[in-house]
Amino acid sequence: MTPSDRVATGLLTRADGFVQLITPEGERRADPDLDRWVVDIDTEALRGLYRDMSVLRRIDSEGIALQRQGEVGLWPPLLGQEAAQVGSARALRSDDFVFGSYREHGVAWVRGIDPADVLRVWRGAASSGWNPYDYGMAVPQIIIGAQSLHATGWAMGAKWDGSDAAAVAYFGDGATSEGDVNEALVFAASFEAPVVFFCQNNGWAISEPVGLQSKQPLAQRGDGFGVPGIRVDGNDVLAVLAATRIALDRARRGGGPTFIEAVTYRMGPHTTADDPKRYRTDDELADWRARDPIARVGALLAASGLDLETLEREVEVEAARAAGALRASIATMADPEPMTVFDHVYAEPHSHLDRQREQYARYLAQFDDGASAQTEGGAR
Repeated sequence: MTPSDRVATGLLTRADGFVQLITPEGERRADPDLDRWVVDIDTEALRGLYRDMSVLRRIDSEGIALQRQGEVGLWPPLLGQEAAQVGSARALRSDDFVFGSYREHGVAWVRGIDPADVLRVWRGAASSGWNPYDYGMAVPQIIIGAQSLHATGWAMGAKWDGSDAAAVAYFGDGATSEGDVNEALVFAASFEAPVVFFCQNNGWAISEPVGLQSKQPLAQRGDGFGVPGIRVDGNDVLAVLAATRIALDRARRGGGPTFIEAVTYRMGPHTTADDPKRYRTDDELADWRARDPIARVGALLAASGLDLETLEREVEVEAARAAGALRASIATMADPEPMTVFDHVYAEPHSHLDRQREQYARYLAQFDDGASAQTEGGAR
C-alpha cells in the first residue's frame, strides 16, 4: 500500500490537460473540436443525462446498503464515475457491443439491463445476470483487463463480417499495467479493429495511486501502439459523450482503435471489502467532491432557467422507485442448486470437468448423510 501522494496523483488528475465542455461550476465551455458532436444535446437531453446519473447513484448506494446488511456478498461502488459511464454508454448504438469490468453498473443501466440482474451476480445467485446478446453487453469480467482482448476479438470479427458496429472495452487505470490490455492494443492497432478502449482513470488501483503506475497521462499509452488517445474530463458527461462519439465514428469509418482516458475519481472504496481511509486523505476527497459530475449538470440546467428543484423532486421519486425495486428483487432470488456451478463452464462435455463434478457430488453427499444421521439419531 502506498500512502497518498498528491504530487504523484496530481500529475494525472490536474484540471487542465483534458477536454471539457462543462466546468465544475456548471458553466458551458466552448470547444470547436467537441461542440459539433453534441449539437443535438438540448435542455431536454441534458435533463435525461442528469436523471440517468441521479438514479444510477441511488441504485449504487442501495447496492452498498444491501451488502452491509448481508444480502450481497460484495459490491464495487461507482460513486463519482456516473458521468464517465452514462456519457460513454449514451454514445453507443444498439448493435455495438460492450465488454466491461466489474464496476460498469451505469453502462448496464443505459443498455437496459435490470439492476436486479446486476445484483444477482454479486449475491451469488447466478454465474451471470443476463444474456449478453439481448443487450449487447458481456457479463462482468473480474480478471483485470481481460475484457480488452475479448473486445478486440469481437471488433475484428465484426470488421471481417462487413459490419460497421464497434466494440467498447471498459477498464480502470490499474488495468493499463496488465499484459492483456497491452496485447489488445497491439492486435487492435495491427488489424485496425473498430474498438474503443475506454479507461476510467479513477485515481486509484485499489490502494495504489495512478502516478505510481504511469509517469505520463494514460491517454499517451496509446502512442506506442499507434493508437490515438483522447484525454477527457471524466466528470463531464457532455465531454465524455462527445469524445466517445468521435472515437466510435472513427472506428465505424475504418480508422481503427482509439484510447479514451476519462479522468474521474472513485469517491468510495474499491469494493465494500476495502477501506480507502487507509491510503488517501480527506483533503483529496474534498477536492473531488467539488467536481461532482451530477452537481455540475444541475448547475448548468439551473443557469439555463430550468426549475432545478422540481427536477430534483421528480428524479428523487424515480430513484427511490428504482432502489425499492432492487431491494424487493432479493425476495425472489432463489439460491442456485450447488451442482449448477459446473453449468456453462464449457460449451461441450469435458472429462476433467466431469471428474470435478463427480468429486463435488460426493463431497456434498457427506453433508446429506450427516443431516440424515442427525435426523435419525436426534440432535447431538
